[in-house]
Amino acid sequence: MSGNTLGKSFRVTNYGESHGPAIGAVIDGCPPGLELTEQDIQFELDRRRPGTSRHVTQRREPDQVEILSGIYEGRTTGTPISLLIRNSDARSKDYGNLLDTFRPGHADYTYWKKFENRDPRGGGRSSARLTAPTVAAGAIAKKWLAEHFGVKIRGYMSQLGPIEIPFKSWGVVEQNPFYAPDLDVVPQLEAYMDELRKEGESIGARIEVVAEGVPAGWGEPIYDRLDADIAHAMMGLNAVKGVSIGAGFDSITQKGSEHGDALYPDGFKTNQAGGVLGGISSGQAITVSLAIKPTASIRTMRPSINRAGEAVDVQTLGRHDPCVGIRATPIAEALLAIVLMDHCLRHRSQCGV
Repeated sequence: MSGNTLGKSFRVTNYGESHGPAIGAVIDGCPPGLELTEQDIQFELDRRRPGTSRHVTQRREPDQVEILSGIYEGRTTGTPISLLIRNSDARSKDYGNLLDTFRPGHADYTYWKKFENRDPRGGGRSSARLTAPTVAAGAIAKKWLAEHFGVKIRGYMSQLGPIEIPFKSWGVVEQNPFYAPDLDVVPQLEAYMDELRKEGESIGARIEVVAEGVPAGWGEPIYDRLDADIAHAMMGLNAVKGVSIGAGFDSITQKGSEHGDALYPDGFKTNQAGGVLGGISSGQAITVSLAIKPTASIRTMRPSINRAGEAVDVQTLGRHDPCVGIRATPIAEALLAIVLMDHCLRHRSQCGV
């Protein structure tokens, strides 16, 4: 299976399965000399970890990261960094009824058609469990970008199902399980999720990610545009069905005089472009918006087929997030960090700065 590596100069290769013994990542291209400990990575993993509230999957994984290589005396050596996260709370018996059937909305059918074989336990390779190594790799990129350029990457949930969440303060985002920027709306979100869980249903969400302090000049024209690589990475996140940069789809109704960010001696006055012009960073904040689909794993009985092509009814058991968007914010931040670090190193190799 190809397609498991993200980046060119800062390369992250993701490995493992949802119910295998472990998952992890190998990071190649990290410059030497970065002070790095397992705790630097663990902080970000704990933000994504399952079982942290009643609104997410109750799979109890500690997600303790182990650094196997690439570090000597607390600093990166420039050699590949291997990260290991052991699976300790898999319940494979929950998926015994899925060996010969396909769950609607999942990758079961397409994996089988492509490989003529698949791991049905928790989705195997297609599981959102595989986002943990991404967050671990992103923690390294975040730390390097912050120390060398002062880049700050953070995100929040702006919508849960039909409930729009107004932005009030970054300071409260980490104070609630939804990563909502408004604490006043949290009780409404909790009540909505409680009712959804009783119905055996799921829902989607919208996530916003912002990178501040990115210098102008990162990115490439045409095929390796910075915004194209951001969209490519974000679409690699399970359940993402839409990515927009800056004004995104609002650009459709904007006039040129409104959408074009006018330049003045003291800088831009607006940021409809989302910090990227012609595929290259403009020095403004890079703003990304993600549309997260409803979780495909629900307890409601639904029609499907088995491997023989016969009609069957499928009920998905196991422990699942009724809204995968609740834990998506740290993952989206990590993906943006990986892409930005990759382009930073590519820019440095070409332009020497």
